[in-house]
Amino acid sequence: MSRRPRTRFPGYDVLEKWQSPSWNEPTRAVVARRLKEVPPRRFFDEAEWAILAAVADRLIPQPDRQDAPVPIVPFIDKKLHENQGNGYRYDGMPPMREAWRRGVRAIDAEAEQRWGGDFCTLPANQQDAVLRAIQHGDVLSSAWQGLAPKRFFSSLLLHEVTSVYYAHPAAWNEIGFGGPAAPRGYVRLGFDRRDPWEAEQADDR
Repeated sequence: MSRRPRTRFPGYDVLEKWQSPSWNEPTRAVVARRLKEVPPRRFFDEAEWAILAAVADRLIPQPDRQDAPVPIVPFIDKKLHENQGNGYRYDGMPPMREAWRRGVRAIDAEAEQRWGGDFCTLPANQQDAVLRAIQHGDVLSSAWQGLAPKRFFSSLLLHEVTSVYYAHPAAWNEIGFGGPAAPRGYVRLGFDRRDPWEAEQADDR
């Protein structure tokens, strides 16, 4: 059985818009930074970085991009290093940096409690079981120390991982997104409508 294609927009490459009327110079500069300027590790320590990378691999597997996966952890690390918050904090949630350090370490402690091994070394099905338990707030480890696991998973971890992933042109190709529409803009915004310069979805039939 052949593997289902990752995208419903085969052959589409958003970067072909580079010199088109869709993008201006500021837009090209933003996209170029996203592609070429992958931030170094400055916030997480080596162990925390590895744990978060393993978690991101389970939340958004990229088996077809093993040589050049979309970088996720570097941009989360950059945000934390620069202490760039979202402008709000959930009731009972520690400050952002503290929440991330505690949460990432607690994931590893949860893996040890449940399966007797580090999260990074567990097989994929056991890693998924750990994350699923945390998602539902069903934790065994004391390492959470008052950090609500369900809130951490949904509002911080999953939110940031998916936000970083879908800010990358490779992910735009998968969903047929045209990227920042500056200066052209989008006109046909109704349901099941598209502008002629947008990607056309392949017929699944």
